[in-house]
Amino acid sequence: MAWLLLLLAIGAEVFGTLSLKASDGFSRLWPSLGVVVGYAAAFTLLAFVLRTVGVGPAYALWAGVGTAGAAIGGWLIFSERLTWITIVGIAIVIIGVVFITLGEARA
Repeated sequence: MAWLLLLLAIGAEVFGTLSLKASDGFSRLWPSLGVVVGYAAAFTLLAFVLRTVGVGPAYALWAGVGTAGAAIGGWLIFSERLTWITIVGIAIVIIGVVFITLGEARA
């Protein structure tokens, strides 16, 4: 159950981040509300996750997958550039998350 909540927290964080871009400096109401709802949900869900999952793997997954999701979302929604260097960077982040999670599981 904690891992499902973590996936939901990641989704909420990506939603909040993409809403932040769409809010245009909080000058647009609905995207601004999306920021508040997205981040409130993300932190609330992460707090529940941390009851049973270690901080290292939970935060690594939350931040790493959230970073990749925001980059991909920016590309899909806002037509931001996604170069091969960006893709390599996302892959490195994901590899790092895997290593942190595996390292924590073996401890």
